[in-house]
Amino acid sequence: MLSLLDATVPYIDKFKGIRISTRPDCIDEEVLLILKAYKVTSIELGAQSMDDYVLTANNRGHSSTDVYNASKLIKDYGFSLGLQMMTGLYMSNAEKDIETAKRFIEINPDTVRIYPTIVMKHTELERLYNNGEYLAVDLESSVDICSKLLLMFNEAQIQVIRLGLHHSDSLSCDMVAGPYHPAFRELCESKILFDKLTAMLNGIDKIKEITVHINPSCISKLIGNKKVNLTKLKDLGYNIKILQDKSVKEMDIVINYEG
Repeated sequence: MLSLLDATVPYIDKFKGIRISTRPDCIDEEVLLILKAYKVTSIELGAQSMDDYVLTANNRGHSSTDVYNASKLIKDYGFSLGLQMMTGLYMSNAEKDIETAKRFIEINPDTVRIYPTIVMKHTELERLYNNGEYLAVDLESSVDICSKLLLMFNEAQIQVIRLGLHHSDSLSCDMVAGPYHPAFRELCESKILFDKLTAMLNGIDKIKEITVHINPSCISKLIGNKKVNLTKLKDLGYNIKILQDKSVKEMDIVINYEG
């Protein structure tokens, strides 16, 4: 740790600060004093789950209590706190993932990262998967749960700075199963917009032409991957016209129709 931090010393004045990631059980006051001296500004904890049974089943080596304690210390010492969670872990489910998000919100970190679980070659999880003891979450189900989590954090005004995995050569070569998609966040935001729009359309006469106003940055999200949302709306019988409108806030929708 010190050798890595020493390497930053000649350059630290050129940056706003240093962001690091570590385990919840690796944080104590001694470590935080060292990090503060080296001008570390943000600390992310790989919490993954707040369910102790899930943490034990996945050999995480730390408890939910460790996450609470480390988070409090980090905030008390004036660092920006980030928490990372994984959905679809071995012995977890959608309800437990939502409960993890609720506990994150109680802690009130500055940022959150959400990573769907991917099965990789030569891992214990691959053995469990091959033996039928672990069922990888499919892409549609993962988008469904992660879109709910994204909404929860947005409503709590906690910034989700990453949703889904970065592409990498090792991921391409060694992935066995799981809900990887290069534009995973956009899929989640697309579902949020589709659900929002269908809720707004409920009760409106399908014969009417409905104009949907949306921020230009969200057009592709509303249309959906391979125009899936437009197809669903058409199948539901809605006559939709989409207009770009810079006055509409991102991820908001305004609809107009006659009568």
